[in-house]
Amino acid sequence: MGSGKTVVGAIVAERAHARFFDLDLMIEDEVAMAISDYFATRGEGAFRKVESRVLPQALQPDSVVALGGGTTIDDRNWELVSSRATTVFLDASFSIIWERIGGSRNRPLVATRTREQVEALLASRRARYEEAAHRVDADGTPERVAGEVLKLWSA
Repeated sequence: MGSGKTVVGAIVAERAHARFFDLDLMIEDEVAMAISDYFATRGEGAFRKVESRVLPQALQPDSVVALGGGTTIDDRNWELVSSRATTVFLDASFSIIWERIGGSRNRPLVATRTREQVEALLASRRARYEEAAHRVDADGTPERVAGEVLKLWSA
């Protein structure tokens, strides 16, 4: 979360003339409400079930997909993603991530946590993120990060 997946993904898709899927937006369409509202009314467990159900629809050939920050923590989701897609870890430093998401009320895993708790959450997910086929430094501008991802796309 806060690494720039949605913004960078949209830029990459546009430049590559590919389709773009944002898993979070697909989930909001599926549940007919904002993710923050769904979390508040149904909880994270219910959200993760919907996320896993919608994920295969996003993984289309020749497309760019922005996954949610917790999507790949589920082993079955990770197996599906890594078997169908070239995975890229947008590796942003926590200070940059916090600048982007700190104080956000639209992110359910941030809205009720302190900076230290969010940092610990991201640290707990890092090992999975590092399993991605590629890593791109995501501290720069979305345009620069997208350029680095595009180099991987055309390789």
